[in-house]
This record gives sequence, structure tokens and C-alpha cells, in this order.
Amino acid sequence: MSTCSTVSQDLDEPIAGTAATATTWLLVEQPGPWGAKALTQSHLDPALGRALEAATKGTGVRVALIRRPGRHADCGTPAKRQIYAAHTVPGNVWLHAATTRDPQQLLDLDFAALGRGDHHAFDSVLQGRPHTGDPLALVCTNGKRDRCCALLGRPLAAELTASGVDGVWEVTHLGGHRFSPTLLVLPYGYAYGRAQAHAVKEVLHSVQEGRIVVEGCRGNSAWERPGQAAELAVRTATGEAAAEALSVVRTDGAAPRWEVTVAHVDGRHWRVVVAQGASGPPRPESCGASVLGSPARMDVVAVRELTMTAALAS
Repeated sequence: MSTCSTVSQDLDEPIAGTAATATTWLLVEQPGPWGAKALTQSHLDPALGRALEAATKGTGVRVALIRRPGRHADCGTPAKRQIYAAHTVPGNVWLHAATTRDPQQLLDLDFAALGRGDHHAFDSVLQGRPHTGDPLALVCTNGKRDRCCALLGRPLAAELTASGVDGVWEVTHLGGHRFSPTLLVLPYGYAYGRAQAHAVKEVLHSVQEGRIVVEGCRGNSAWERPGQAAELAVRTATGEAAAEALSVVRTDGAAPRWEVTVAHVDGRHWRVVVAQGASGPPRPESCGASVLGSPARMDVVAVRELTMTAALAS
């Protein structure tokens, strides 16, 4: 059976620079079925879903629904929901957790502050606290959005859970169905595609030690797509694995060509040239798409370490 994910893999479509963009993730537990637009097509009050979409627009906050892996029978409204908020910008990475019996409380959050990395409103409104458990592995399983996410994502989430991995949740939408199974790992915000259970376990083990695995990585959600590709290119070129060692500090240019400046916490800087290309030949960008497309790809053209003088000038 040919699917958007098998075609993408067969054509060896590059995966770097394809992660969803969000400086802060807000995750809301919602059991039961999800529609294609899950915030307004689930057992969450659709009026609340619309209000959350409106309130977070332009803030850098991305809201997603989560549920525990397994059967998704309609068990009614949960008495208590798990809520997470995670900020993914290096230098201020955090993951806080809370529970609520009234999801309408979420509308009392200061989303602009959350997007900037301020967790105080989350903590005060929801009695949130720093998450002390294992990293979160959020596996996209929303088959109503794309069947690959159900066909490939749900077995991955189930396998990870069955093998004793803590912190596994199913999540509604991470973009890039054709890279299924996809997942987001928090707190650091790196997304992965074409994921296999053994590789995910390695990723999670590394995250516990404050390290990032580059293989299979789509990028850090804190950056726009050219920055994602540039940061991963510097990691590859230097072998740097420390989670918060690198930051995208400047992006010059516009599609189809950017010059991205990546900084290391030790003061080193790199200039990375990223070009936007089109993946050929035309292929289905998602299952069920009636029109073939040529997905944009981020190609790293050059990686050059800057002298201290050039870095200061930039």
C-alpha cells in the first residue's frame, strides 16, 4: 500500500527543517476521538477550542490535545485533566505540569507571557509545578488528519508504552504527516520523523542526560524552518550534542535563500546558508490529497565558522 509516508521515504525526502514552529507548547489532556481539527472536533467544548485558537494566535504558543496510548473509547468527560506547558527556547527551557477539573481555566492564562517563556501565570492559574518525571514523548496519532499518523503513530506509542517507557502520550498534530511516525520530545522541543521505537528510546535517554540526537531530527520548534535546518547542520558539523548549547540569533534574507547565524554558549558563531528548494517529483503531501505537490525543503548550502570580529559585527 502506497501512502504519503512511504512515498516520502522512497524518494528520500530530507527531514531537517520540517518541524512545527512554537516557542511554547500547551498540552491539554482530552481522551476519546479526535477530528481533523481536534481543538474544535473532539469531546473538548468546541467553543473553548475556538477561544484557545483565538487567544494563542501570534503569541508563539501552540495548543495540542493529548491522550494516553491505547483504546479511545468514549468514557465521558474526564474528572481531572493533565495539562503541560513547555518553553523550548535554549537558555530558558522549562516544562511545567498541572491538573484541572475545569479546562475553561485555560482562558485565564497570559498567552503572550507564556510565548515569551514566562511560566508564572501558568503556575498561578493552574497551580503548576516543574515536571519532575521523564521527558515527554508526544507521538502524533491523529488518523482523521492523515491515516499515516494512525497506521504508524499508534503502534509506535503502544510499543513504547508496552516496553515501559514513561512519558508517552498521543498528540493531535505535529505537521508533516509524510514523515510519520512523528513525535515531539519535551522539554527541549526537538521533533523527529520516521521514528522507530529503539531510536526513540535512544533519543529519550539522551534527553535525560541533556543531549540531543541529530539522526532523524526534524528540528527544534523554537526556530523557523531555516533556523531549524541551520542549527542541525552546525550540530552535525561540530558534533555538538548538548541540548541548550546552540541558538539561532539572526536570520537574514527571505525565501528562497537565508543566511542564518547560529551561536554557541561558549561564544563561537557560524553563518549557515540555507536555500529553499522543491522536492521532486510531485507526490502526495498527505494521504487523501487530490493534488500532487512538491513540498518545500531546506537545503544547507554552506556552514562557516565566523571569527570573533565577524561574529561581533553581525
